[in-house]
Amino acid sequence: MGMFTADIETLDDLFVHQLQDIYYAENQITKALPTMIAKATDPGLRAGFEQHLAETQNQIKRLEQVFQMHGHEPKAVDCPAIDGIIKEANETAGEIADKEVLDAALLASAQAVEHYEITRYGTLIAWAKQLGRNDCASVLQQNLDEEYATDKKLTAMAEAKVNARAA
Repeated sequence: MGMFTADIETLDDLFVHQLQDIYYAENQITKALPTMIAKATDPGLRAGFEQHLAETQNQIKRLEQVFQMHGHEPKAVDCPAIDGIIKEANETAGEIADKEVLDAALLASAQAVEHYEITRYGTLIAWAKQLGRNDCASVLQQNLDEEYATDKKLTAMAEAKVNARAA
């Protein structure tokens, strides 16, 4: 049945499926960030990735809380989108010898991840509210706020120094 499983018949089913999707994505991000930390040469970028790793681990805990609040066990479903973003980041980073250009590429890849997460959390919050689950929406909003803040920090870092050094 296309890209979704046959189990999805209601908005509630779709909400749970997308919750499983972002749960998978956040777990994949925790696996990818240590490599990005190791490859980053800019100390600020490395510190930002380290901070985001800690935030992501807390976001996973919040997602587990939302699963429980919604009466489901935490479960992940494959997310081809995040797998593709991470694969592309790894391939691009593997092709760049210049360390300043590598930092710009890593930063851009991190922003692609952030933008994906922002879209998922925004949708999940809207659906939670539609389902009358403002409690779930409130917890998900904490994750969304952190994703926006991280994206803003990455943009500032890119504009202030990383992109200029790469040029």
